[in-house]
Amino acid sequence: MDISPKFMQYRYHFSVVIIGSLILGLLSYAAPRMLTILAYFWPLFASTAVFLVLIITFGGVSRLGIEAHGEKTGEGLLDYVAGQPEHVQDSPN
Repeated sequence: MDISPKFMQYRYHFSVVIIGSLILGLLSYAAPRMLTILAYFWPLFASTAVFLVLIITFGGVSRLGIEAHGEKTGEGLLDYVAGQPEHVQDSPN
């Protein structure tokens, strides 16, 4: 019979698949329902959503303020940190 030698060749593969299926089945049976997880974590989800909305809102407002001044983001700060004055005056030689 051809099934027995083929089965013996892949016996480790079959055993891993069977054991993995049993473990996955037991974990899905013992795991809490999705509604229970959502009911437990809804304050975290709600506060995260509010925080992201605030970041997007204030990020858009601050971007408009930068565009009004006509400089790229952080360019003035980088010039200040580098010690380069805004207006370089040439001294007469």
